[in-house]
Amino acid sequence: MNPSPPLLQVSALRASYGEAEVLFGIDLEVHAREIVAILGSNGAGKSTLLKCVSGLLSSSSGTITLAGEDMKRSQVEERVKRGIALVPEGRMLFSGLSVEENLRLGAYGKPARAAAELLDAVYETFPDLAGRRRQLAGTLSGGQQQMVAIGRGLMAQPRLLLIDEFSLGLAPTIVETILEAIANLHARRELSVLLVEQDIRVGLHLATRGYVLENGVVAMVDEAKELLANPRVREAYLGL
Repeated sequence: MNPSPPLLQVSALRASYGEAEVLFGIDLEVHAREIVAILGSNGAGKSTLLKCVSGLLSSSSGTITLAGEDMKRSQVEERVKRGIALVPEGRMLFSGLSVEENLRLGAYGKPARAAAELLDAVYETFPDLAGRRRQLAGTLSGGQQQMVAIGRGLMAQPRLLLIDEFSLGLAPTIVETILEAIANLHARRELSVLLVEQDIRVGLHLATRGYVLENGVVAMVDEAKELLANPRVREAYLGL
């Protein structure tokens, strides 16, 4: 157990879409400089949880705190200022804007010099984007688009980066490249990552701990290596 207070603490969180309840009392913690994976099948509530943390969806009850500060009533913009950035499922880029224009949107409101330094850091993390800075985002490959989406999140200088299903539809070699980039970012910066992944191997390869969601509740929580060795996880999600 980590003795320090968590950076992010989610307690008894419930959320609904209309009358359909999706989350049923979720408890979750992410500590400073920790990578945590949220795992589970489609419909388990993984993306809904990230939407609640980022402010895109209001929870019906429970609490969300960042460094001890109540976030539940904060709007998305305020959560970004406090240090939460979301890399959404499907990337959500502006296809008619260039790579650099999409990246700069993540630094909205920051001084020009700070934005330029952040931009240089993104190009250092993803060198493939540096030579494509004027290319329209809609003409990039899926992997390159995912790099832009992650880079845009990094432009906000988050303390907590939320990444939703980054490996979806990408070739294994591209997934490995992005995994390595996230691991390097984590090692170099004071950055915590909360990662949603349907691919159990991908999520637990990167994370130190994992939460398994089933039908809107936490079914398991453990160290990544323990979850990978868990017979229930191996049978249900790895087919072993």
